[in-house]
Amino acid sequence: QVQLVESGGGLVQAGGSLRLSCAASGRTFGSYVMAWFLQAPGKEREFVAAISWRDLNTYYTYDADSVKGRFTIPRDNVKNTLYLQMNTVNAEDTAVYYCAADNHFTARPRALSEYNYWGQGTQVTVSS
Repeated sequence: QVQLVESGGGLVQAGGSLRLSCAASGRTFGSYVMAWFLQAPGKEREFVAAISWRDLNTYYTYDADSVKGRFTIPRDNVKNTLYLQMNTVNAEDTAVYYCAADNHFTARPRALSEYNYWGQGTQVTVSS
């Protein structure tokens, strides 16, 4: 059983920053993947960033070209929480952001099909 609880969405000015949180249950060891996706109105859900754990000491991070150098995914292992630190946001970042997870290591974290667990989504709106 994996549950994901998201928070931190809201209104932010262009050029500003926002930090989203995804609190996850069930991951204490082994292979695991967690990611952020976004979905704008009328469009398909698309990849933002991910971390995929091969084992306790080995992991890999990935991000989309559109957020490279702007977004990072800090994590708090004690709280079992993944964050999306959004910096220098722009209008194109406006969307519902979803946290996703699964209990396996993957080299294809950008694929929707890799994830069986999803959060409820949190709205991010960038204004100027």
